[in-house]
Amino acid sequence: MFLQKIKPFLYLGAFYLIISLIVRIVFLFHPITTASFGFFEVLKVLSIGIINDIFVFVLASIFLALYFLFLSNTKYKKPYGQIILGIFVLFFLYILVIPNNIFKQYGGSIAEVALAFIGLKTLFFAAMLFFPAQRIKIRNTLYFIVVFLYTTIIIFNAVSEYFFYNEFGLRYNFIAVDYLIYTNEVIGNIMESYPVIPLFLAISAVSLTITWIIFKRTKNELLDLPNLKQKFILLGSFIVLAGVSLLGLSFTTKITSPNVFAEEIEANGLPKFYWAFTHNELDYFQFYPKIDQKVAESNFLSQFSEPKLTRNIISDQPELKKNVVLISIESLSAEFMEHYGNTQKLTPFLDSLANHSIMFTNLYATGNRTVRGLEALTLCIPPTAGESIIKRQNNKNKFTTGSVFKSKGYDVKFLYGGYSYFDNMQDFFAGNGYGIVDRNNFKPEEISFANVWGVADEDMARKAIQVMNAEAKSGKPFFNHWMTVSNHRPFTYPDGRVDIPGNAKSREGGVKYTDYSLKLFFDMAKKQDWYKNTVFVIIADHCASSAGDTELPMDKYKIPALVYSDGFIQPQKFDQVMSQIDVMPTVFGLLNFNYQSKFLGQDVFKKEFQPKAYIATYQDLGFVKDNHLTVISPVRMIRQYSLKQKPSQLSPQFNIYYDENVLKEHNQKLVDETISAYQSTSYWIKNNNLNR
Repeated sequence: MFLQKIKPFLYLGAFYLIISLIVRIVFLFHPITTASFGFFEVLKVLSIGIINDIFVFVLASIFLALYFLFLSNTKYKKPYGQIILGIFVLFFLYILVIPNNIFKQYGGSIAEVALAFIGLKTLFFAAMLFFPAQRIKIRNTLYFIVVFLYTTIIIFNAVSEYFFYNEFGLRYNFIAVDYLIYTNEVIGNIMESYPVIPLFLAISAVSLTITWIIFKRTKNELLDLPNLKQKFILLGSFIVLAGVSLLGLSFTTKITSPNVFAEEIEANGLPKFYWAFTHNELDYFQFYPKIDQKVAESNFLSQFSEPKLTRNIISDQPELKKNVVLISIESLSAEFMEHYGNTQKLTPFLDSLANHSIMFTNLYATGNRTVRGLEALTLCIPPTAGESIIKRQNNKNKFTTGSVFKSKGYDVKFLYGGYSYFDNMQDFFAGNGYGIVDRNNFKPEEISFANVWGVADEDMARKAIQVMNAEAKSGKPFFNHWMTVSNHRPFTYPDGRVDIPGNAKSREGGVKYTDYSLKLFFDMAKKQDWYKNTVFVIIADHCASSAGDTELPMDKYKIPALVYSDGFIQPQKFDQVMSQIDVMPTVFGLLNFNYQSKFLGQDVFKKEFQPKAYIATYQDLGFVKDNHLTVISPVRMIRQYSLKQKPSQLSPQFNIYYDENVLKEHNQKLVDETISAYQSTSYWIKNNNLNR
């Protein structure tokens, strides 16, 4: 009897386990999975994966359990049926008529969803109440819909996890949470990047087929509904299983592996999504290794000539009030440029410009998201655990590159081809004194091409020239920070600009088109009076991919950066290890600025500069120095790797790749430096010490 009543759970559970197993096998053989697995490691990954899936399915079955719990014929008898229907009608009217009902207070579309759900529930209940002869057919229809929703969600989740892994080499994380929040850009990106209609048709077809099979084999269970005693037994069993599943996941989700891909493949995406959703800011002092705060600050500040948080930067040369244009290029890995060994000629303009610039050849991004790159270039601080400061509530009135320029009388703006509300950029930059020029400022005739992320980079280049010409006429110097958008999936752009069609959705095409747009910008800029008095800083926000064998693969954080100014900057290569947070302090040094600084990056041309870099995910914080990578993680974990360069896969003479060999014995001095940097930064942010 018991097994008969849980047949729907068994069939759906078996289907979920099969789909999840297929996904794991696909991940094991996916090209992005660069790690190799032995037989026993594969067995471990699949075994832990199945256990995770069982636990997750039990918890996800709560809605199905509630559905069966409320199946009853008694509730349609007089007077219960009329009373229940009356309650449904009153509830429906409450949502429809009362302006400030509880659902509308939540905002968004919650009220509309609740109204539709209660409306359908009322309609079906009334049909089953007044047409008892059709009750079985109506109940079967509802049951079919419930099973169809479950099968569709199972398949859709599997497809979503595949595409997410294909893009990032990870299960769901903070990025997936952002995708849920910024639905317009994300859904638009998916619509433009993938064959959505065939995909949805295929998902629907498979879901309908599986639903029909499960429905045919289990629908007879609705003819003999469980009595109250049986329902209590079923409910008690489910509560016990749910408790075991929650307890089990608390253990299985903490199982670690030296191979990051193994950890991701054996995991289940839904618990990871939930964790990311509820932990957008990690308390460093709760989760990470610590030392005495004064010691940490002393260690960290010792790198500066004046070992204080607020330092006086004094130049022995006259200040230069040159315009500065900072261009953050979306997803431009170092390996795309010929200067780093690429032979595909993807960036002919940037490579030619690099020959006349200061080129930083050994520079590393702080993270793998645009907001991390913007944070590093604007605040010039190491990354902190959890979300970027740009995404946090306490993100205003900070000490920024913009605030330094404003103190010198500059006009300060942030330029972005998309809508700057995305990723909280508008809130952050406006809250820190930047003027904003984004897609809202474009007239229809100024847009030759746009996709979901924004106007094409060439359109933003024309708008930037227009903005800079207006600023130059005011008589004030200007600082403009331009964030490009075109080198992002779906990689669409106007046809005829480069030798890869604009609808090919090719990453190489996206790189080429951005390079084309930058050349267009410079060709226009050279004709302007302000050009000779302008310093151009060009740098990637992050790499195209961050997937690798370890939690922080060095190869995936190396980005190109150069500083160009016609007649001012003398070409040279700077080959020492440096961080994205060092770029703007270095630019201020080139301009001989005198200012009070709270930046935690260094001017790399000063004698006290220490070669180092900070690289991080949302929870793994890495410090690169002296050919070592030290990583600290939640639960006070510490790992350290020795770094050895190996020849580029693109061209043997360019060494931009690294072997990372885990060390059993740590270099304690570097461990202390790592903790000091991240602990001090976290403390200062928490206590608003980095505000203006």
